[in-house]
Amino acid sequence: MQKLKGKVAVVTGGSRDIGRAISLKLAREGASVVVNYFSSEAGARETVREIEAGGQRAIAVRADVSKLEEIDRLKAETVAAFGDRVDILVNNAGGLFARKTLSEFDEAFFDLVMNVNFKSTVFVSQAFESLMGRGGAIVNLSSQAARDGGGGGSALYSASKGAVTTFSRAMAKELGPKGIRVNAVCPGLIGTKFHDDFTQQEVRTAVAAKTPLQREGAAEEVADLVAYLASDEASFITGGNLDINGGLAFS
Repeated sequence: MQKLKGKVAVVTGGSRDIGRAISLKLAREGASVVVNYFSSEAGARETVREIEAGGQRAIAVRADVSKLEEIDRLKAETVAAFGDRVDILVNNAGGLFARKTLSEFDEAFFDLVMNVNFKSTVFVSQAFESLMGRGGAIVNLSSQAARDGGGGGSALYSASKGAVTTFSRAMAKELGPKGIRVNAVCPGLIGTKFHDDFTQQEVRTAVAAKTPLQREGAAEEVADLVAYLASDEASFITGGNLDINGGLAFS
């Protein structure tokens, strides 16, 4: 039985890696999906095609969700396609961009990391909250790095994800009386392009070896957790920051 049948979901950064897995999972559970992307148009179109092939509705919308005017356009295109109700919002857009130490930061890099990871979460939530009613669910993507400071050169990324964690807790309190739940997931080492680009293989091997389950996670496993939190099966869970790291770190 599809646990999200008839619901409308918006997934930022939904065209590749964890975002793509989330988009596909929500669709398999019965949701219509807005696949937001910024640079991965081909991935977004392929994600939409796969969703439609499975019998669900989907659209791809290009928008830089670190910019308020583009968030407004994302909202407008969502309403045009699916009406003025959104049931699920997944704030997945984000990135590390580069590993830099404190002495290497400049203002432009600071703004890039904070805007894409945290500002987007704040203002996309602001935009779509008005379309959500009782039973609505927001799931934000935080990180294990929010708990432990991350690996070398990821201080700003870790700090931005720490902000997402705290914002999720605050919004759970603020939006709870409206019947909207807000949770975050905190992935550890997940085998995606993120780590292909920014983490050396020997580091990944070492981290996997000291993880109790002795492997990296998969994007689909994160998507399964997100779909659960978005569903009525998690109807009394809000304000949570749920670890998904194979037992490497406990909250």
